[in-house]
Amino acid sequence: MLLMFWFCLFFFFKASRVVVASRNYADFASEATFEIKKCDLHRLEEGPSTTAVMTREEGLHYYKTMQTIRRMELKSDQLYKQKIIRGFCHLYDGQEACCVGLEVAIKPTDHVITAYRAHGFTYARGVPVREILAELTGRKGGCVKGKGGSMHMYTKNFYGGNGIVGAQVPLGAGIALACKYFGKNEICLTLYGDGAANQGQIFETYNMAALWKLPCIFICENNRYGMGTSVERAAASTDYYKRGDFIPGLRVDGMDVLCVREAAKFAADYCRAGKGPILMELQTYRYHGHSMSDPGISYRTREEIQEVRSKSDPITLLKDRMVNNNLASIEELKEIDVAVRKEIEEAAQFATTDPEPPLEELGNHIYFNEPPFEVRGPNQWIRYKSVS
Repeated sequence: MLLMFWFCLFFFFKASRVVVASRNYADFASEATFEIKKCDLHRLEEGPSTTAVMTREEGLHYYKTMQTIRRMELKSDQLYKQKIIRGFCHLYDGQEACCVGLEVAIKPTDHVITAYRAHGFTYARGVPVREILAELTGRKGGCVKGKGGSMHMYTKNFYGGNGIVGAQVPLGAGIALACKYFGKNEICLTLYGDGAANQGQIFETYNMAALWKLPCIFICENNRYGMGTSVERAAASTDYYKRGDFIPGLRVDGMDVLCVREAAKFAADYCRAGKGPILMELQTYRYHGHSMSDPGISYRTREEIQEVRSKSDPITLLKDRMVNNNLASIEELKEIDVAVRKEIEEAAQFATTDPEPPLEELGNHIYFNEPPFEVRGPNQWIRYKSVS
C-alpha cells in the first residue's frame, strides 16, 4: 500500500507540473508596452515615440536573432584563433541591437550598405549562418563563393561589407539616388562608424543628398573607439547626429533594440515622405577589439568592458524585459539558447569541411549578366575565364 501511495503521489506531481507548464504558456501576455529613452534631436521639432509596443512573437524573434549573431561572432573568434579563418576579421558582438532594430524597422525591398563590421547585417538581411561562416573560412558554400571573406559579404539589397574607410557612404547615396530615380518609394540605410565620421567624402555626400533630397538614412554606429582611438581624442565634436548640419539628426540608444527600432521607423517615414535625408547616431559598444589583431584592452580597461556588459548588454536588456513582462519564461529563452548553439556548431562543421573554390573560378562573377571573357592572372601568360 505504501508503494502504491508513493507511486500515485509521483504521477500526481508530474501531472501537476504539466498542467502548470501548459497554463503558464497559455498565460503569456501577447504584447507589452515599454518606456524607452528619448532621442536627442537636431533640426527636428518632434522625434520618435518614447513608448514602444512589442508583441511576444516580435520579442522572441529579436532575441533569437541577436543571440544567433552573438554566438556566431564568438564562434568566428574561436575559428580565427585556430587559424581556420585568416585575414581581416571585425566582430560585431555587443552591437547586435543596432542591426536587428534597423532591419525590423524597414522593408526587405529597402537597401542597406555598411562598412567592414558586416557579419550582423549580413545575417539580419537573410543570409544563413552556415553561408556566413563558410565565407569567413573561404569555402565554396560561402555567401559569395568564398571569395569575399569577412569584409565583403552581399545578398539581395545588401551591398556589403566595404573595406575602405567611409567609401561606402557615397555609394549609399548613389543607391538612394537610384531609389528616387525609379520611384519605388524605397530607402537606403547607409552605415559608417565614428572613426569614418571625419572623412571628407562623407560631408560631400551629405551635401549632395540634401540638395537632391535623397531617401537616405545616414547612420553612424558610434561604438566609442575608431580602431584604438577614443572619440574624444579623434573629434572636436562628438555630436555625430549634428554633423549633417542642414540635415536633421537623431541620437539613439544603440544598446536598446526597441529604441533603435522606433528611431529607424521614424527616420524611414521621414525619408519616404520625400523630405530628403536624415542622420542617426547609434550609441553602442563593441566587446571585442577593432579587429582580431587588436586585443581591445590597451586603450580601455577590462573593467570598462565588464561594466558595459553588466549594465547595458542588449541581449540581457531584452531578456529581462520579456521575462519581467510575462512575454516569455527563462526556460523558453534557455531552449532558444540551446537551439542557437546547435545551429552554430552545425554551421561551423559545414564551414570547416566544405571544399574551397577551385582556382579556375577565380575570375568569375566580376560583372553581372555579361558574356564570358578572359582575365589576366599574376602575369601575362596566365589567363582565367570570367563567367557572370
